[in-house]
Amino acid sequence: MEPLTAYPLRCSGPKAKVFAVLLSMVLCTVMLFLLQLKFLKPKINSFYAFEVKDAKGRTVSLEKFKGKVALVVNVASDCQLTDRNYLALQELHKEFGPFHFSVLAFPCNQFGESEPRPSKEVVSFARNNYGVTFPIFHKIKILGSEAEPAFRFLVDSSKKEPRWNFWKYLVNPEGQVVKTWRPEEPIEVIRPEIAALIRQMIIKKKEDL
Repeated sequence: MEPLTAYPLRCSGPKAKVFAVLLSMVLCTVMLFLLQLKFLKPKINSFYAFEVKDAKGRTVSLEKFKGKVALVVNVASDCQLTDRNYLALQELHKEFGPFHFSVLAFPCNQFGESEPRPSKEVVSFARNNYGVTFPIFHKIKILGSEAEPAFRFLVDSSKKEPRWNFWKYLVNPEGQVVKTWRPEEPIEVIRPEIAALIRQMIIKKKEDL
C-alpha cells in the first residue's frame, strides 16, 4: 500500500493569503474609522456652538445669542472689584441691549475663592444689589482640566487666560473673540469697542438685505 501523501489545503494557497491580508486591512480601516467617530470630535470654531448650564442647572445652547455681540465675563460676588464691575456691566447691557448686544456672566470661585455662593444665590445677589438683568449662568471652572469648554474656547482663541475675576471677552456675531480686557480697565475703554462692533454688524445686515 502506498503511503498517504499530504496534500496542501486550498485555503493555504497564495490567493487565500492575499485575501486574508486584504480582509485584515479592511477590518483595521473600519476599526480606525469607528474610533475616530467615537473619540475625535469636529473642531468647534464659534463660541455660540457650545452648550452650557443656566443658573438652575438646565442645559442651554448659546446658539440663541448667535448674530449678537456679546461681552463674556467671569464674575464673583466677594471681590474688591465686584461693585465697580457689576455696575459697569449692567450699564453696558442696558445701553446696548436694544441693539443686539448682551453681557453673559459666568460665576467662578477659582480666584481668591471669591464666589462661594451657589449659582442661584449668585443671581439673587447680583439682581438685588446691582439691578442686573443680563444672563448669569451656572458656576464654572475656568482653569485646569475641568474648565468649562465654552470658556476654554475664549481663552484658547484669544491666548488670554484670566488671572482674576471680571476678565472680559468681546465676541462678535459669528462667535469669534475680537477683544479682551483685564478687570481693572474702565468702562470708558470698553464702550467704544462695543459700539464699533455693533455698527459693523448693523451695516453688514443692511448690505445683506
